[in-house]
Amino acid sequence: MFLKSIMSDKKDLPQAYKPVLEAPEVIELFSRLTLHQQTALLRLMSRNLEVEINGETLMGYEMNFEVVGAMIKATESLD
Repeated sequence: MFLKSIMSDKKDLPQAYKPVLEAPEVIELFSRLTLHQQTALLRLMSRNLEVEINGETLMGYEMNFEVVGAMIKATESLD
C-alpha cells in the first residue's frame, strides 16, 4: 500500500493551477475564522497594503496587528 502510493503517477497540481475561490466562498470561509486567525490573515495580507492618512503613508509591513477584546487593533510598529 505504501509503495503503491509512492509509485503512483498521480501528482498534486501546483496551487497556481487549482481553481480560484469565488467571492461567496471566501466570505463564508472568513466568517468561520476566529479573531486570532483573522489577525494572522491580516498580517499576511498587510505585506501588499499601503495606508495613507493625512498625507502620511504607512506600509502594511510597518504595522502590528493584535486582538484586543472583540476587535483587531492595528498600530504602527516601533521596531
